[in-house]
Amino acid sequence: MTVLVTGGAGYVGAHMLLALQEAGENALALDDLSSGSRRLVPGGMPLAVADAGDRAVVMRLIRDNGVREVVHFAGSTLVPESLVKPLHYYWNNTAKTIALLESCVACGVERFIFSSTAAVYGAPDQSPINENAAIHSISPYGASMAMSERVLEDAARAHGFSYTTLRYFNVAGADPKGRAGQIGKPTHLIKVAAQIAAGVRKERLQVFGADYPTPDGTAIRDYVHVSDLAEAHVAALARLRRGAKSETLNIGYGRGYSVREVIDAFEAETGTAMPFDIAPRRPGDPAQLIADTAAIRTELDWRPRFDEIGFIVRSAIEWERRLATAPREVAQ
Repeated sequence: MTVLVTGGAGYVGAHMLLALQEAGENALALDDLSSGSRRLVPGGMPLAVADAGDRAVVMRLIRDNGVREVVHFAGSTLVPESLVKPLHYYWNNTAKTIALLESCVACGVERFIFSSTAAVYGAPDQSPINENAAIHSISPYGASMAMSERVLEDAARAHGFSYTTLRYFNVAGADPKGRAGQIGKPTHLIKVAAQIAAGVRKERLQVFGADYPTPDGTAIRDYVHVSDLAEAHVAALARLRRGAKSETLNIGYGRGYSVREVIDAFEAETGTAMPFDIAPRRPGDPAQLIADTAAIRTELDWRPRFDEIGFIVRSAIEWERRLATAPREVAQ
């Protein structure tokens, strides 16, 4: 049996392939390489270069490789970009997820793991946020993922397959062995700060908003290391194989760090000051997002190994230093 991993040449998908490889699983990566790199796919794992929404190609891959389980990462994930390109996000995230699910149903796929986001909650009134909080997305990104969640739930009920939806909080860091990490245009705080700390980015860090209703005025996020995230997906798959019911789970550590605290962590790691400027808030950014993790810790056989901001920061810096000497097609 083979696990099909869409978006397998991307940031989170590549770490999932590493986790599956270490667990002795057979996996097949599917990626159109619009934002991923084939060099992030672990050695020995096959890569099909195609769109996850291409029904004919996906059905052929499922049938030819004996796929009974799909882990779906492919999609667009940037909140600011979604505000100016909403149709792209509804097409790439929702419409293509529908096409992928149609292919899975036609071919008898039995289990489906969906990569979702805490952005579905919008700007929640409660903190930490549990899975029963209202879905009130404030960006097309969050809305497109909430729609995909609903489609998945309805399709599973109608067609008899099981699923787990994992709502990510802020994913960060890189593989501790240096085999994978985040590539492409830097947009997230830890990626940008790691480039500055590694000396590959010369401009100052932009802190978007210092007037939030938080202790130091900067936004607070629950940062989860990407390798822990990948291992949670493996645990979710194992749970479904045991016949467990379909479920939606938050994935985070249950505590948050402000932007200023993240900057402090970088300064502690490098021993040098992080240059930054205060910029206006970005549209679509809530003041605080922290996961209530009671459900995932109960439902999954998963215990984080890298839940310390210093380690997350260190792994991100080390990856940027590695990228600085890597072939250009990996670093892009």
